[in-house]
Amino acid sequence: MGSSPRIVTFHYTLRDPSGRVLDTSAGAEPITYLEGGGQIIEGLDEQLRDAAAGVKRAVTVLAAKAYGEFDPGQVQRVKRGLLPVGDELKVGDQFQTGPDRQAPIVTVVSIDGDEVTLDANHPLAGVDLTFDVEIVSARTATAEELRHGHAHGPDGACQN
Repeated sequence: MGSSPRIVTFHYTLRDPSGRVLDTSAGAEPITYLEGGGQIIEGLDEQLRDAAAGVKRAVTVLAAKAYGEFDPGQVQRVKRGLLPVGDELKVGDQFQTGPDRQAPIVTVVSIDGDEVTLDANHPLAGVDLTFDVEIVSARTATAEELRHGHAHGPDGACQN
């Protein structure tokens, strides 16, 4: 077994293969996570395992270790009347398939009369991602953080 899991804080800019910026923490709070805790995508977590505070690097994460490969089985046609949305439905709309906040989010990919094609893949499924990362800090996780499965704030309090 390697060294103890760490609590890592970093800033990032996320780009797709064409270089388009998809997301960034610039101008906002950096991300803090427990290594191996499942709080960031697997491929990024793996590639930051040896990064020390102050390190800047570009990290490419292949789709399989990011949001997964595109799964055609996640695309299906349904009758419009079965959808929990109003009459204003349009291509590109996204909504949750149930009341639970963990319910899958689907995207409307086409509308053909009363048939609607929905895609339950993550919008970044099948996309290789590049993160420009700057490590702000990295420290060994405390026993309590390991028990709880997430980072605690500077005063030791749970943040989640």
